[in-house]
Amino acid sequence: MPHIKTSYKFAILIASIIAAIALAAWYISSHPLAVLAPMGQIGEAQRNLIIVGALLSIIVVVPVFVMTIVIAYRYRESNGRAAYQPTWDHSPLFETIWWGIPCAIILALSIITWQSSHTLDPSRAIASNESPLAIQVVSLDWKWLFIYPAQHVASVNEVALPVGRPVTFSLTSDSVMNSFWIPQLGGQLYAMPGMSTTLHLIADQSGTYFGSPANITGKGFSGMDFTAKALDASDFSQWLATAGRSPHKLDLSAYTALAKPSQDNPTTYYYSSVEDGLYNLIVMKYMLPDISRVTQ
Repeated sequence: MPHIKTSYKFAILIASIIAAIALAAWYISSHPLAVLAPMGQIGEAQRNLIIVGALLSIIVVVPVFVMTIVIAYRYRESNGRAAYQPTWDHSPLFETIWWGIPCAIILALSIITWQSSHTLDPSRAIASNESPLAIQVVSLDWKWLFIYPAQHVASVNEVALPVGRPVTFSLTSDSVMNSFWIPQLGGQLYAMPGMSTTLHLIADQSGTYFGSPANITGKGFSGMDFTAKALDASDFSQWLATAGRSPHKLDLSAYTALAKPSQDNPTTYYYSSVEDGLYNLIVMKYMLPDISRVTQ
């Protein structure tokens, strides 16, 4: 009778684990994570890398948890049928398994990491028949400034991308270090004061995507999200025209006012013109004191 009762408890435990896994799978399938629902080839490659890494890890993780449950159940105090072998300390088969499999997985992950580090290098240009669109990004407290140098317009907390055309982001910060991230298009890259980093992304489908700072930057961090719009050619031209009709102009004086810390800024606003070389001035001000007037 006690044996039946113990088996009943074990069955309940297994059923509970299966139910928890099924519930988690249902939730993920009905509420997809942004990084697992890519809308660009860089995001897709990174999604596949995450899945491969997780599956390789599961090869070790799942057997460990299964064995933990089985061993705890089989060698419980009430099980008198379990063999007691106090002098047993070695098994060539088991030693080979629990050392060989992890070593093989580490080797596989090393090869994958080496290949993906080169293939998904943020500064590596995306092969395309179209020339890339240049967008300069400045992280501020607590908002994002996007400058389109060739189109002579700028926007705050909203960036528009043409579908199917590579985009070259030049990133810097006029405050503390931050991290620029559009999860469905690609991984994050840091924006640092006095330095310009390059990130190449592309959107394969039109849509509105969530953009986020991925590095805590102070009390206004929670309200520093931005919107990324992937638009077809005609809609992108219309977006540029809308920005071009803005009454605001981004000269040094306007930038100085914009750079002052502010929280929970309006979703977006535009500038119809941008002072030439503004982005370079923002980068260089941390190295050349005589141009520190840019944000003073």
